[in-house]
Amino acid sequence: MKRRNVVASIDVGTTKICTILADVSDGGSPRVVGVGVAPSRGLHKGLVVNINEARESIRDSVRKAEQTSDYKLESAYVGVTGRHVASMNNRGVVAITRNDRVVRPDDLKRVLATAQSVKTAGDRKLLHVIPRSYAVDGQPGVKNPVGMHGFRLDVETHVITAAVTSVQNLVKCIRSIGIDIEDLVLEPLASSEAILTEDEKQVGVIMADIGGGTTDVAVFREGSIWHTSILPVAGYQLTRDVAIGLGLPFEIAEEMKKKYGSVMPVYEGQADTAPAISQDGHGVSYQDLCDIIRARVEEVLKLILLEMPNSDYEALVPAGLVLTGGSSNLSGMAAMGREILRLPVRVGAPTDVHGIADVLRDPAYSTSVGLLLWGAKHEGKKHWRSGMFGGALNRLASQLRKLFH
Repeated sequence: MKRRNVVASIDVGTTKICTILADVSDGGSPRVVGVGVAPSRGLHKGLVVNINEARESIRDSVRKAEQTSDYKLESAYVGVTGRHVASMNNRGVVAITRNDRVVRPDDLKRVLATAQSVKTAGDRKLLHVIPRSYAVDGQPGVKNPVGMHGFRLDVETHVITAAVTSVQNLVKCIRSIGIDIEDLVLEPLASSEAILTEDEKQVGVIMADIGGGTTDVAVFREGSIWHTSILPVAGYQLTRDVAIGLGLPFEIAEEMKKKYGSVMPVYEGQADTAPAISQDGHGVSYQDLCDIIRARVEEVLKLILLEMPNSDYEALVPAGLVLTGGSSNLSGMAAMGREILRLPVRVGAPTDVHGIADVLRDPAYSTSVGLLLWGAKHEGKKHWRSGMFGGALNRLASQLRKLFH
């Protein structure tokens, strides 16, 4: 009989908190059994600004997911974002000193340890050290060197760090409601799990998750992560510009943006006949609304390109740009991206989800589903990770509760 695990993810966003619970059987994909979505309070641009409000929003989301699934959430994979996140590529090297000169798993651990010994300030926390590729005796492009013969092993890694205080505030909110954290995952890495194909990662692609408070950017080449960055501009700034430009309350501006907003509006060439639109007694020009949204989205797309470490982006990412996140639901996003960037552009939404997952097949839930897929992929590793004995006891207790339920 296949062993079953419960994997959970919590996406703590600027506009919403999404908690997902899923069953994962050995070798199988996650089957969603519970989803809880709650409005986000106490967060701004991906950062906790009010611990009490943020904690209650997370508690509300978790409670909804538990009620849907009839499971008790005990630990979860949690996303991290914000302008405080920084990344770099770093190399490590070790000698293979055994007589047979065969690379073994212990050598991989040693070379990764040297690669992650980068100088980080006391106020920074190491989030990820991701091996991009290995080289054996100078032969580059090796994906798995175990079993190969050589005198020297090199690794190129992508190192991601975050501000300690920002991470601590997020961790405090989640642990204060009785939930352990399995792992902290950079959100663009999580989103890419749900959105990108292996072919796109191999050829070279940019993924931009345009959420409520931040735009999370990840660049993949040759099948692995190449660059990550976080832009502090996204859907919130779109709505704020609409509210200020048209003299609307923020909530009304948000509703109008979602209901009528387009970056490639249909009034092109007939601006004189562009209709007026209204929401809860507030009337504005459709043309004015779309012009404001288009200007801001154009700025975001150009900022994404400015984050690229190489100006020859067409050669760097032949697969183009994949947009996701709630703000990518705006009508005409892909067409405008192709027009401005001269690259292939598509809007991506999670598709490889099963169970009660209808609401999740939307770009707004890319990070939430990606965290779940990340957790399912790494589920087998947590049984041998140090410090996980308490987690094993929690899982045993959870399984006993389900048995006697």
